[in-house]
Amino acid sequence: MRVLVAGSGGQLGRALGASVPAGVTLVSPPEAEFDICNADQVAAVVAAARPDLVINAAAWTAVDKAEAEEDAALAVNATAVGHLAGAAAAAGARFVQVSTDYVFDGEAFRPYAPDTAPAPASAYGRTKLAGERAAQALHPAPLIIRTAWVYAAAGNNFVHTMLRLMATRDELRVVGDQIGSPTHAASLARAIWALQGHSGMFHWTDAGVASWHDFAVAIQDEAVALGLLTRAVPVIPIRTEDYPTPARRPAWSVLDKTSSWAVTGPARHWRHELIDCLHEIAKDKAA
Repeated sequence: MRVLVAGSGGQLGRALGASVPAGVTLVSPPEAEFDICNADQVAAVVAAARPDLVINAAAWTAVDKAEAEEDAALAVNATAVGHLAGAAAAAGARFVQVSTDYVFDGEAFRPYAPDTAPAPASAYGRTKLAGERAAQALHPAPLIIRTAWVYAAAGNNFVHTMLRLMATRDELRVVGDQIGSPTHAASLARAIWALQGHSGMFHWTDAGVASWHDFAVAIQDEAVALGLLTRAVPVIPIRTEDYPTPARRPAWSVLDKTSSWAVTGPARHWRHELIDCLHEIAKDKAA
């Protein structure tokens, strides 16, 4: 099977490349040669690659910046998705689009099922929902996987931010009233490989739930144990209203994974995946 990955240099793209199943030939052009916002270039690259499957691991993920630059975010998160989905359809290839919990408003009290009506409360969420609809409009049977709170050993993400701040500050204040499921990019990549033969809407995150404060405390505990941090500092929970941001974050981001786990088996708990990630960071620092 030949698989073309857009966004191969990002944290999910790298995780997909590190977990390629046997029998898969991965085609992952650099961004300079595969600008997904360029419809003609996308069509040419996909036609030349002759893929059986196209995975879009690229996205605009600057959530707050999207509030001021929604058109730019829309170009990456929706218009470019249409380019990829249409080119995949023309090549007779399957198509995978990765989406987000931000398509929901976060006001639920139970996990969001894949068929729950979306109601995004931010520009980022609106652009990602538009990307889902572009995939559905331009490909006959796309696979759309919504996920949440993705992090990895490399790249800019919450784990690295916390490690940097914990090493340089005497105290941290972290939001404690937004609840979701931290998701290791390596875990998400394995799920994509397991689900790639399917179509429709699926949800995937690691198991368990946490607040951002819970996540931060776990990062510090495990990082101190591994020697990535030399000390522990107070991590104080605060309310969302005490940390205003341009974009509104969902207060409740828990996704119902029943249908995806029926295919892949249950995910590991997020804390176990976090430990794996921190071990990888420690290994990279020691190299």
